[in-house]
Amino acid sequence: MDGINFIKHEVIYLLEKGLVSRNQPIFILLNYITTCEWVFVENELEERNFKFSDSIGDLISIEEWDNY
Repeated sequence: MDGINFIKHEVIYLLEKGLVSRNQPIFILLNYITTCEWVFVENELEERNFKFSDSIGDLISIEEWDNY
């Protein structure tokens, strides 16, 4: 599982548990991700041009396209 899919998987888990909602900003995830993991998450999000003010819904709705 690549980085962004791992992050999406973790966020979906938090959504299903009712701990976060789709309309909350990405930075709310700081409450649920350790400092060590956050560095990884931050790098993955920046590579995909996400801002911490973007919504969680935007994050989990991204799709990966294979280049053929």
